[in-house]
Amino acid sequence: MVEHQPDQARFIIEQYGHTCVLEYVITGANVDFTRTYVPFRLRGKGLAEELVRVGLDWANEKQLTIKASCWYVAKFL
Repeated sequence: MVEHQPDQARFIIEQYGHTCVLEYVITGANVDFTRTYVPFRLRGKGLAEELVRVGLDWANEKQLTIKASCWYVAKFL
């Protein structure tokens, strides 16, 4: 389950004591998704994709202009 932590400007998934993360920066009405990270042992399970989809849905709901400095997020735009 994805948890939004707006005070830390990130979305996370916690599994087996590890944290997967999607980080962002908001400037005015713009959001830049800057980084995704999934620990090695959790890769290949679709967790990064889940983070990105939730993050993009959130940004669209907030009517933010989306930018992706992160190459992985850019694949979804």
